[in-house]
Amino acid sequence: MSALRLSRAALRTGSASFLKPVQRRGYADAVSDKIKLSLALPHQSIYKSQDVVQVNIPAESGEMGILAQHVPSIEQLKPGLVEIIEEQGGSKQFFLSGGFAVVQPNSVLSINAVEGYPVEEFSAEAVKSQIAEAQKIANGSGSEQDIAEAKIELEILESIQAALK
Repeated sequence: MSALRLSRAALRTGSASFLKPVQRRGYADAVSDKIKLSLALPHQSIYKSQDVVQVNIPAESGEMGILAQHVPSIEQLKPGLVEIIEEQGGSKQFFLSGGFAVVQPNSVLSINAVEGYPVEEFSAEAVKSQIAEAQKIANGSGSEQDIAEAKIELEILESIQAALK
């Protein structure tokens, strides 16, 4: 029996389960418009705040902006820039090598990464020279492991270079 026929039959019989209103997601009212953010590495917490307005993350599914009362979710992060927009209007930027962002109810966001650094700690010249070095190894005749490692290094270095522009 098709789904349409089944639903018509259920409506004709007056099934009580079909008479309940459907719950829909609406706009949040009278709730905090701030995010409680924790950005942590295995060995230290590099950012923690109760008054973040927005966080932009490099999710595998695409760039995402997270605001207060975001739908709970778990996102895998690719290497890239995490931008934190603070209540006072300023912003902080961190480069993460990858990781996970967990959006929890009540505007709680936890970002966990293996490596992460403030963007201002990077030198554009140093990144450029490391890219040239990694390209030599990736295009060279080294071992398969060396070439694979150089390609991963290139992906991360190119992400850092893009973040610095």
